Amino acid sequence: MTTLTASQSNALSHAAWLERVYRRFHRPQHVSHDPLTVLYRYDDAADREVAALVASALAYGRVASILHGVNRVLEVMGDSPAGYLRDRAARQLRSDFAGFRYRFTSDVELCALLLGARAVIAERGSLEAEVAAHLRDGDATVLPAVGGLVDAIVEAGGDPLFHLLPHPKRGSACKRLMLMLRWLVRRDRIDPGGWNAVSPALLVVPLDTHLHRVSRSLGLTERKQANLAAAMEVTEALRTVRPDDPLRYDFSLTRPGILGVPIE
Repeated sequence: MTTLTASQSNALSHAAWLERVYRRFHRPQHVSHDPLTVLYRYDDAADREVAALVASALAYGRVASILHGVNRVLEVMGDSPAGYLRDRAARQLRSDFAGFRYRFTSDVELCALLLGARAVIAERGSLEAEVAAHLRDGDATVLPAVGGLVDAIVEAGGDPLFHLLPHPKRGSACKRLMLMLRWLVRRDRIDPGGWNAVSPALLVVPLDTHLHRVSRSLGLTERKQANLAAAMEVTEALRTVRPDDPLRYDFSLTRPGILGVPIE
């Protein structure tokens, strides 16, 4: 018999409460304060994954500022972000985004991200295919495959992109990359999906300050820093409740902090 950790036991004891919070907050009307709204514009999975990469990479700072920065990029890319990457020459792309700035992100870094993604898509067919190429039987999570995607984009783009694309090997919770995966892998009335090669069971929580605070109060982790170790503890705890979908409660648990309302 498998012995549960304290955080796993705590998650099981809160299972009914988690479902109540899910039913209350896992609703489309609560998505307005979230950069994932930009993904709803795209029916094609190829466009959606490019938009998700841009939106997640720039998802730091105030929500209004994030959406402004993301929209500036997507407006340049037109109706089809994937088509833009496919058809736009590197010189033209750099010219299109010359002078771009969003907080710490410069035009040089943004172009490296986009050109790296373009090269990966040209070689593999999609960002999803790059992730799938790094998945191995027996992987407990998607983290090794995400590391492979980061390596491929960074190598092709010619910039380390330490801030835009943190690597799991460096101990970062990779919150924004995990958000991208949640958006693209899960499929329900909140997350639009688009990827089929990754199981939701392999996802790791995008551990932001809101989820970290709630997780500590529930005893899902005792770690004071929202790092990769804490993200893994929370994921394993929630996986005890939902082995098939440990991120089922992520959106709903973060809404009270984002919306400034009591969780119950």
